[in-house]
Amino acid sequence: MNIQIFDSQLELDAYAANLFIDTVRSKPKAVLGLATGSTPIGIYAKMVEKYRNGEVSFAEVTTFNLDEYVGLIPYNDQSYAYYMNKHLFDHIDIPDTQTFLPNGMAEDLEAECVRYDQMLLERQIDVQLLGIGHNGHIGFNEPDHALSGGTHVVRLKEATREANARFFAAMDEVPEYALTMGVGSILKANSIILAVRGADKADIVKQALTGPITTEVPASLLQTHPRVTVLLDREAGRMLG
Repeated sequence: MNIQIFDSQLELDAYAANLFIDTVRSKPKAVLGLATGSTPIGIYAKMVEKYRNGEVSFAEVTTFNLDEYVGLIPYNDQSYAYYMNKHLFDHIDIPDTQTFLPNGMAEDLEAECVRYDQMLLERQIDVQLLGIGHNGHIGFNEPDHALSGGTHVVRLKEATREANARFFAAMDEVPEYALTMGVGSILKANSIILAVRGADKADIVKQALTGPITTEVPASLLQTHPRVTVLLDREAGRMLG
């Protein structure tokens, strides 16, 4: 596990963006696994900057997102489809037909999970971006006595909904359910980038990276992957010694 600690968010963003850019330059038809939340925004901004400077093209790239809320239409400004368009897809040359997210509006959610898994089986993700929740979740794989390997419907923990409530007008607007790529699918990626910032994540970062491997801290399963790059700001990495 390659752990990098940065003095500034800008340095972290640039480093992560360059990992993606280098992948796409060496493999124009790369498959990228993408995440949402506050941490990736700066990373995507740097990727857009590189594209606008003519340093990279995403025209042949395919992307898969980790998750999507159940019940939010893609045009809802809190859906992850909207987020991805706002922060990345609308600003680069990737065709809409090559960007994939789970469909949280599907009439049959279980069938949608099967459909998404089938697409993931047909294409290996070259680089998967992850964040980490305060309870150790990756994607929306919440702590539990057992974890699902494939894409599945998950009822979000109250702590997760509370953490995400800052993006919504009120707590009761935060969806109770989401579709998420499973831990098994995440671990099939050729390489993984875990990007974390903030002192409030320091404890869970230490648990995930140095503690026991347990489904009660889903991110701890990253210890089993041979190619994980962990990008932390000083605050998030302060308990690693």
